[in-house]
Amino acid sequence: MSLLELKNISKIYGELKALDNVSINVEKGEWLAIMGPSGSGKSTMMNIIGCMDKPSLGEVLLDGVDISKESAKNLTTIRRDKIGLIFQQFHLVNYLTAVENVMVAQYYHSLPDEKEAMEALARVGLSERAKHLPSQLSGGEQQRVCVARALINHPEVVLADEPTGNLDEANENIVLDLFRQLHREGTTLIVVTHDPEVAEAAQRTIVLDHGRVAREVINENFAD
Repeated sequence: MSLLELKNISKIYGELKALDNVSINVEKGEWLAIMGPSGSGKSTMMNIIGCMDKPSLGEVLLDGVDISKESAKNLTTIRRDKIGLIFQQFHLVNYLTAVENVMVAQYYHSLPDEKEAMEALARVGLSERAKHLPSQLSGGEQQRVCVARALINHPEVVLADEPTGNLDEANENIVLDLFRQLHREGTTLIVVTHDPEVAEAAQRTIVLDHGRVAREVINENFAD
């Protein structure tokens, strides 16, 4: 069953087509990577899937609902309730501890629950770092806080934008192992990346070029 469907999506800025008649289906529980050079449309697609922008043309169905027709207010609600976002730049609040940063996501969704936030940090191996500020955490630890924050509200899809872009090889492998665990648990993952090794960890890769789908690659060596 498709959780996400992009139907003939275009995003037009004046004479520029950032996305040009793109159609993609993402199945529930699938792990999809999106690749392409700078200017290929990756960020535009991420913003549309993440309910941070709307297409100029086409439909975006999330769980059967056409979110391309929703108001900005409704998109904020959909993003809060259905999508977990992980960013390359972390976007942690520097004066809040790790557990408090996770609880911020709860605050915008329902009610903060420190016990549940601690459980989310334990899931990413950071129980002992829960009371540390971002400045006291390594880059890899900060990214794992971001993963915990993205998961705290049990989203239908986790959308990650260059999640390993600021990490060394060891921490990249830790984050990819977390993604493998999430996939085994049935989480739908969409990872935007420039790194072939990160893309090769996914089940399927969509390669964009000049706003179009240039090719699709199935990972025949994918280990579930």
